Amino acid sequence: MKLLLCHNYYQQRGGEDQSFELERDLLESRGHSVISFTVHNNTIPQMSRATLLAKTIWNRSVYVKLRSLIRQHRPDVMHCTNLFPLISPAASSAALTEQVPVVQSLRNYRMFCSNALFLREGKVCEDCLGRTIPWPAIRHKCYRDSRTASAVVVGLQTIQKVTRSWNHIDLFFTPSEFARNKMIEGGLSPEQLAVKPNFLDPEPGVGSGSGDYVIYVGRLSPEKGISTLLEAWKHDPDLPKLMIVGNGPEKKTIQTAQESDQRIQLMGQLPLERALDLIGESQCLVMPSIWYETFGRTVIEAYAKGAPVVASRIGALTELVEGHETGLLFEPGNSNSLSASIKNLLDNPLRMTQMRKNARDLYKRNFTAERNYLMLMRLYSTAIQRHSRRAS
Repeated sequence: MKLLLCHNYYQQRGGEDQSFELERDLLESRGHSVISFTVHNNTIPQMSRATLLAKTIWNRSVYVKLRSLIRQHRPDVMHCTNLFPLISPAASSAALTEQVPVVQSLRNYRMFCSNALFLREGKVCEDCLGRTIPWPAIRHKCYRDSRTASAVVVGLQTIQKVTRSWNHIDLFFTPSEFARNKMIEGGLSPEQLAVKPNFLDPEPGVGSGSGDYVIYVGRLSPEKGISTLLEAWKHDPDLPKLMIVGNGPEKKTIQTAQESDQRIQLMGQLPLERALDLIGESQCLVMPSIWYETFGRTVIEAYAKGAPVVASRIGALTELVEGHETGLLFEPGNSNSLSASIKNLLDNPLRMTQMRKNARDLYKRNFTAERNYLMLMRLYSTAIQRHSRRAS
């Protein structure tokens, strides 16, 4: 296959950036011809607000460039990961004009929530879900704490809903059934939505679990439940060492907690290999998110290393973590529930040993590169068939 991959990189690298690169490398390693079209949000500070807002709604230069790329390479499929804000819906329009099938990854909730999280003031919020005009986002300044910026996103969402422009997409896929169901609630057709989980490659090898700590790995931001994590350690002196890997806006809060609690160790951002090694030696991975995680990449990283996971009972985490089999689930935002779950896990070494084996087995069954490649090929084939039927 010849494939055109489109992605808008974030200013702070995240899971969607990693997913784009892993899928690109996977396709290239299997002999496919891959053309990458990428832009980066690092260019945003050089733009005027008016220019940025205009590009978010419709980026004409992207439309022209993508049509030129398609004419030059004639790809079998265009696969889009993140298009917001600089690529814009112009990507699918270019593909439609040039008659190329389109597959769109949905790894956040931007189509139906201005901040893409379904989260407001630390609590789940679905005020805009299902609305033709999601006006509450403007009132609450949900995007970048700005009514103007929020209005632009709301305008984009409204245009998509009214014109049903998402019908240009031959196939969407989400990384979990939970995320798929939310997209259906938002208005997408079930027949248009598939599920393909994330994966981890290369195979990192199982860890020993011999460390005397539990670990958090991920972005240090409010939606990830950092406050719940720190609250648990603040009030429970019986919890073990806590290693925190990552970077983000909650970094200073963690540094303050570290100064008063020697059990807390902030490692900062680490290369993936090093982070995986630390996960493999940990007693367990903690994932205290308070938002509707669409997947939870660090969960499968833990499984690949044979580490059990203690996670919030929310979003896709309820699919990934099999209670009492590969880890434990606790009440989101409840630090006492988190503490109890960690101690419950650590107090039963025999069960932990079995959980480590179960976690590793689950990774090998569901989250390897080979399994993901086969799923990706089926998605592309489905998109091509649907596009052909629509064109005939």
